[in-house]
Amino acid sequence: MALTLGPLLIGAGIDPPDALVIRHTYVREHEESGLRGIHADSTGAEILEYTRSQSPDPRRFPIAPAPFWVVFIREGGDRARLWSVVENRGEVDRTEHLRMFDLVQSPHMEDLRDRLVVGWRSPRTWRMNATTAASYPVVEIADAEPVPFPGFDRLVLNYNQLQAVAREPRYASWRTALASVVGVYLITDTRDGRHYVGKADGAESIRQRWSSYASSGHGGNAGLRGLDPSSFRYSLLRVFDPSTPTQVIDAAEGHFKVALDSRRHGLNRN
Repeated sequence: MALTLGPLLIGAGIDPPDALVIRHTYVREHEESGLRGIHADSTGAEILEYTRSQSPDPRRFPIAPAPFWVVFIREGGDRARLWSVVENRGEVDRTEHLRMFDLVQSPHMEDLRDRLVVGWRSPRTWRMNATTAASYPVVEIADAEPVPFPGFDRLVLNYNQLQAVAREPRYASWRTALASVVGVYLITDTRDGRHYVGKADGAESIRQRWSSYASSGHGGNAGLRGLDPSSFRYSLLRVFDPSTPTQVIDAAEGHFKVALDSRRHGLNRN
């Protein structure tokens, strides 16, 4: 049975009744407003700006558009390649010719951006409800381009990114790097700024320790249980060679717990 768009939406946490699917085509200018269109070299910001400008005519665009917009770019013939999923936070301005929406890029389907291609069955239709587009066939999911490892001192990940690093082929070099070190790491709950300082030592590498967070969200830590990991941010405070004595890593962990006051005002329980 051929793969269709619907299961990918559901697998990404998008309920088709809550989504609109849009296919942009390269044009010189917006049909009604005369605003500049998009082209092959348009930046992400330009595509987002183009997407947020819609017609006030309810025959051309829904009066109450869905909270998620799955945006594709036409790629010749009946092919359309995924650009991004954006979250619609509502209409913010209106003129005679335009409705402007507050749109932000969503992490939904982030791993399929620029990789997923569907067959667009209705060449004259540029937007539709996702319940209709759900039956569109997937014609290609391209191999992901490897993402260069940024270095231990520049590594900052949110929870979705941590999960991607743990499993996706494009992050293979990251897993290799993280498997080569032990050390002290920081988890920040970005909702309230509280810190958790942890360590990976002995036979457990940073990769192994962080894989447990990617899997469970709390990694077995009492201070993190019951919290929503979607607001967590992960970074490294200090890395060591795996041959480093455990007491050296313990001392570094203790130092950062004091420096960041993560026992009294953070998430550490010891």
